[in-house]
Amino acid sequence: MEVKDVMNPDVVVCNPEDTIGDVARMLKQNNISGLPVVENDRVVGIVSEGDLLKLLEVPEHTGLWLPSPFEVIEVPIRELINWEDTKRMLDDIGSKPVEEIMKKNVYTISPEDSIEKASEIITRHKINRLPVVEDDKLIGIVTRGDIIRGLGKL
Repeated sequence: MEVKDVMNPDVVVCNPEDTIGDVARMLKQNNISGLPVVENDRVVGIVSEGDLLKLLEVPEHTGLWLPSPFEVIEVPIRELINWEDTKRMLDDIGSKPVEEIMKKNVYTISPEDSIEKASEIITRHKINRLPVVEDDKLIGIVTRGDIIRGLGKL
């Protein structure tokens, strides 16, 4: 079975200038977990829910800190200020272009390739989707689920 037999030709895409907030809404509205970033019909990147979630990672605090009696009063104020900074940072993130977080090294596959090859690429690189390209132009996408459905038809 070939990739063209299981791929989805109706691909939801974004462009590099779309904001991270817009892309998050696209993912939610289309009930998908990732999408290709396309410019002039060519795949220039890929962005996933995981890329968006990484924006929310907070660096781990190392070491033990115990407040002095004077700092006990300061701690709640410091935490409030940190929360305000965090909210401001999240607002700023949503307005940045997706090209700042997209993965630029994108694995792709040809529609004539076998689903075994697609499965091997997806498994080896621990990815969930492969843009399907022909003559360097995006023509579809194949996901893990598409491959499983294809195998169910055998």
